[in-house]
Amino acid sequence: MTPVEVRALVVRRGGRTVLDHLDVDVHAGVTGLLGPSGSGKSTLLRAIVGVQRVHGGEVRVLGAPAGSKELRHRVGYVTQAASVYDDLTLEENLRFFARVLGVGRAEVARVVDAVDLSPERRRVVGRMSGGQRSRASLAVALLGSPDLLVLDEPTVGLDPVLRRDLWALFHRLADAGTAVLVSSHVMDEAERCDRLLLMREGGILADDTPAAIKATAGAGDVETAFLKLVEGR
Repeated sequence: MTPVEVRALVVRRGGRTVLDHLDVDVHAGVTGLLGPSGSGKSTLLRAIVGVQRVHGGEVRVLGAPAGSKELRHRVGYVTQAASVYDDLTLEENLRFFARVLGVGRAEVARVVDAVDLSPERRRVVGRMSGGQRSRASLAVALLGSPDLLVLDEPTVGLDPVLRRDLWALFHRLADAGTAVLVSSHVMDEAERCDRLLLMREGGILADDTPAAIKATAGAGDVETAFLKLVEGR
């Protein structure tokens, strides 16, 4: 089963068409959604998790309509803004969300280890660094071992070491069976993906492996391939 199927998706915001009859699939593994700011990446992600009002088309996630109640425990979502309570410790945040999701307390320790925050588990989130808060939000999304993990620019503002470690985590999750969809506007992260969706002005420029996209465009890197694809439209 294809984890995500988007067909003829139309989204309008503020009188402007952001996505216009968009067709795209997200497969197993780590899929990168790359493109400049304002290209429609966050809107597409919001439609996939079922929190975006759509004006046409269909989005199916894990075989069900996006936003369906049955998907509540099967889809993890990390927004650009940290989605944790600043006045609670990391452990208190995770215990709260674990109760909301109905998962056992053993999950708290598992996800804290997964994001490498065990030494910070009793620290108030508001006193954490930006990178730690981002990983705290990711820990929440990992509760219950979701089948699909949707991440909206999770590595923004992180140093190279943390970025490397997070991408390694994404691939470990994918190897364990979770489909991972990661958005970014940083082209050098493209090489870390199994498959790429290159997006511009609400449309998909390319949908293939990084190697295939570079070969098709006759480019040595994804950023150059992106520019060639834009110029060739």
